[in-house]
Amino acid sequence: MPASYAYLGPEGTFTEVALRTLPESATRELIPYVSVQSALDAVRTGEAEAAFVPIENSVEGGITTTLDELVAGAPLMIYREVLLSITFALLVRPGTQLSDIKTVTAHPAAQPQVRNWLKANLPDATWESAASNADGARLVQEGRYDAAFAGEFAAARYGLVPLETGIHDAENAQTRFVLVGRPARPAAPTGADKTSVVLWQRDDHPGALRDLLGEFATRGINLMLLQSRPTGAGIGNYCFCVDAEGHISDRRMAETLMGLKRICLQVRFLGSYPRADVGTDGVRPTPPGTSDAEFVAAADWVARCQDGRF
Repeated sequence: MPASYAYLGPEGTFTEVALRTLPESATRELIPYVSVQSALDAVRTGEAEAAFVPIENSVEGGITTTLDELVAGAPLMIYREVLLSITFALLVRPGTQLSDIKTVTAHPAAQPQVRNWLKANLPDATWESAASNADGARLVQEGRYDAAFAGEFAAARYGLVPLETGIHDAENAQTRFVLVGRPARPAAPTGADKTSVVLWQRDDHPGALRDLLGEFATRGINLMLLQSRPTGAGIGNYCFCVDAEGHISDRRMAETLMGLKRICLQVRFLGSYPRADVGTDGVRPTPPGTSDAEFVAAADWVARCQDGRF
């Protein structure tokens, strides 16, 4: 049997479209799951080699369902990321007109991306969330709702027609997806990488977040995502999901993680992996004093001082 990848289903989701852009997807059995949680649990239990799930969109930021699943439970690790441009179609059963639509559905992450269009075109329609955009299309097919926001490509799969296409409130909206597996050695650095971690403060005090961020700033590491998530231990108790430029094998990133490990109650390493957002301008230059060569030279100088050879 071929190795399998779990993904947020059913068939016809943006997640499936993004997953099929990975070359290795052609050699894997792709299995849809009803939720992000069930897809990630399939990896934890060994039912799937990896799971492919959405983690961030350019309109609302981090997708909390995925972040919370990576924060809690048995550790998992991110190995790849994919960016997909997103536009929606309004899918309906054949014969449905705009004036017929009283209820609409889609994944909760879709609502902020079509909110203004919905207000302008269907101000009286009732919104109901679905497990995924494709699942919303399935529910429309079954007659549960009048319309669903989903990818236009899902229409034929569920016997629907696109009443409107190209729907988006924000130009160039994108969703970021990640391939998640069980913990293992990270892939070798590419020179254009990202490292993801979750940080728990040791205690609540003035400047606590500044102390965490200072570990990155001191070593010239740029942050790409910073999102707080409640720990469940009471009001005001949060952990922080962080994406930062660089790879754990970089001296400056390794030293940053060591510094965070010293001052945090807990640090969860979520992986170092190739970035999907590197354009023609390439990667941001390493700030002076933070290259691997400069870290090695500084360590050598300290050693010589300790030996009286300065």
